[in-house]
Amino acid sequence: MEIIEKLRTELKIRGFSQMTIRNYSFFAEKFLKRINKNPDELNEDDARLYLSELFDSKSKNTILLAVASLKFLFTEILGKEFSKIKTPKKERKLPEVLTKEEVKKLVDSADNIKSRLIILMLYSAGLRVSELVNLKISDIDLKEKIGWVRKGKGGKDRIFKISDTLIEELVVYLKNKENYLYVFSKEKPLTTRNIQKIISHTKKKAQINKKVTPHTLRHSFATHLLENGVDIRIIQALLGHSSLNTTQVYTHISTEQIKNIPNLLEGINI
Repeated sequence: MEIIEKLRTELKIRGFSQMTIRNYSFFAEKFLKRINKNPDELNEDDARLYLSELFDSKSKNTILLAVASLKFLFTEILGKEFSKIKTPKKERKLPEVLTKEEVKKLVDSADNIKSRLIILMLYSAGLRVSELVNLKISDIDLKEKIGWVRKGKGGKDRIFKISDTLIEELVVYLKNKENYLYVFSKEKPLTTRNIQKIISHTKKKAQINKKVTPHTLRHSFATHLLENGVDIRIIQALLGHSSLNTTQVYTHISTEQIKNIPNLLEGINI
């Protein structure tokens, strides 16, 4: 479909991530097939009809992603108005977080050293899954115990710390991989789906009942740092968040801090 190719090209030129390109293309293509009109004839009522149908089966956050996709299609590709559609507020669900004991169970349940290192890297560095699969051997300095995320979300580079335990295991893992370009693959990055499958499989082996995804380990990284007293602005930098507001969600989910609050009834003789 020519219009979808034009959309993808424009997103690439503007530096959008592969995930965004995939999501925007998906919703734009679904919309065009559902409405089945010549692109020149499309209007906001068509978009409103399509979006209204999503409310029957999709979450608010999915609908907001569809809205963003159609807005880009209309305004940037078709040169049409897209300003009269009112959207629902984004759902503010607290992210799922593992305890430190659950993280250990997950690591110990890995099938092999590669899967183990993937879990350790996601957790100990707070990497996004897209950052992990694109991590090159040249991006890590084991002597200095640091690594770099190149062109992370928003096109920004950032530094991350590599723990001593992880360095020891990485040295062993990388010993015979002189021809590897990436840390976890030879010539091309692994797919994010591949990493999701590894985490899902390992979670089942570890018998953890919570929903666990690669991003769960990133959430756990941030929450555990907060529980250890690390300043939230440092956590913001480590996560690569542009706004402190994004990071502040973790101030609401620190279970250990809530547990340690004194119980007021204990000081009252009832």
